[in-house]
Amino acid sequence: MSHSPSDNPLLRIDLNQPFSDQKPGTSGLRKSSRQFQTPHYLESFIEAVLRVLPGVAGGTLVLGGDGRFGNKEAIGTIARMAAAHGVARLVTTQAGILSTPAASHLIRQRGAVGGIILSASHNPGGPEGDFGVKVNGANGGPAPESLTEAIYAATQVLDGYCISPAVAPGLDVIGTYDLGPMKLEVLDGVEDYVALMQQLFDFDRIAALLRSDFRVAFDAMHAVTGPYAIRVFEELLGAPAGTVRNGVPLQDFGGGHPDPNLTYAHELADLLLKGNAYDFGAACDGDGDRNMILGRSCFVNPSDSLAVLAANATLAPGYAGGLAGVARSMPTSAAADVVAKELGMACFETPTGWKFFGNLLDAGRITLCGEESFGTGSNHIREKDGLWAVLFWLQILAVRGCSVAEVMAGHWNRFGRHYYSRHDYEAIASQAAEGLYRRVRNQLPSLQGQLLAGRSIVTADDFSYVDPVDGSVSGGQGLRLLLEDGSRVVLRLSGTGTQGATLRVYLESYVAPGGDLNQDPQLALADLTSAIEGLAEIQVRTGMAKPTVIT
Repeated sequence: MSHSPSDNPLLRIDLNQPFSDQKPGTSGLRKSSRQFQTPHYLESFIEAVLRVLPGVAGGTLVLGGDGRFGNKEAIGTIARMAAAHGVARLVTTQAGILSTPAASHLIRQRGAVGGIILSASHNPGGPEGDFGVKVNGANGGPAPESLTEAIYAATQVLDGYCISPAVAPGLDVIGTYDLGPMKLEVLDGVEDYVALMQQLFDFDRIAALLRSDFRVAFDAMHAVTGPYAIRVFEELLGAPAGTVRNGVPLQDFGGGHPDPNLTYAHELADLLLKGNAYDFGAACDGDGDRNMILGRSCFVNPSDSLAVLAANATLAPGYAGGLAGVARSMPTSAAADVVAKELGMACFETPTGWKFFGNLLDAGRITLCGEESFGTGSNHIREKDGLWAVLFWLQILAVRGCSVAEVMAGHWNRFGRHYYSRHDYEAIASQAAEGLYRRVRNQLPSLQGQLLAGRSIVTADDFSYVDPVDGSVSGGQGLRLLLEDGSRVVLRLSGTGTQGATLRVYLESYVAPGGDLNQDPQLALADLTSAIEGLAEIQVRTGMAKPTVIT
């Protein structure tokens, strides 16, 4: 569905040629900050969005970002373009700071036609870093493929864009302003989201935990969750000042890489894994939708985190009635599957991408969902939600009165343990990465029945998914080698970086209750690691002797 700009006063900027590289992926359009600084680059993409997003003329649109370099300036530009396209009300936030989960909530709360989120997620920021534009639909979730394809098609034929000549107001003062005929509302981006969290969790009970000898360290990584975390942990829950580390959002994230894993959040990891001063640690990424959970001497891998939340969901007031079902992405370990089976609820395996969960959530088929890439969420919004996951863990610990390590030990003793790891080989030359991947994919028919690490390969395929809600088919979602004992190896190429390609190798081995549940995961998976490196010829074809990141 397309429409033309309104008859409001506007400027018409002609373009000499369309922008051919503006194909948004599942996470939106991500490019270098320098690319987005190119004249007309941002404007041409936003023009395409505003032309094809249903309901723009006369509708409400939500706009905000993670505070990275270029955020405020981009909001001003987009606001002027929204006014030119007849948007009735544009809702944005003080200083332009809006986490992805909070944006999803605002879209749903305000009945908006959608939202534009300015973020490159966990990618570095600053003039030499990355920038991104993500479009969300009216349900608060990532734009469906039909919309992203329509946006891309529009970029291919653009000969100009429209923008209001009016000056966009600043974002420092809360209030409602006129921008031409459009109302621009600047609000506190934190309070509405915090109120939602208070409906889901028992803040009094969590506060009692945090006011005891239980010490918490939260690393906001100089990204968007800082203001949210300070409001929740230090002001409402009574945690000591300083509980939130790196809590001021910075345009370059303090020179860091805002990806909450053991590599990029190593200072927090050292506090919990090498010291005994803290009982609980957590971190969130650039736009606030990912999370890492740590206990004293205990790292919780994201696959296990989803399983633990599912097994303990009724301890939180917002989920006291039980779960409709649970879903995980295909590369995520099957730990949640075991919980779902024992508790008698549905479990779905989907491709990577939150939009697949969105269909299941909208249809009421699931309540919780998660991905191995440090993202978990529920039906409270239509995005993954970092702070929500941290609060859920604190709710469980407050009710059960035990440590993170004790929660994990009890979980494995009941459900068994899925030893799991992801090895990321980053910034590989695209041609080399694609050649490696294509070679393994072409080998799949001959691999079935062969041995990998001494175990027979019972299934070798390129994962395909038939959506149970709309019947759509998504093929080519990842190369799977399923072994006779329930172990798995999965290979995928990721397109979330802006330099080269990333090869992700997922390794999983299941040990039932009563088995050895206390091994080091990398040692438990060493035979699979060696076998797949040899089969895929990773070092030979990439020149990398070891992964960039191991989680």
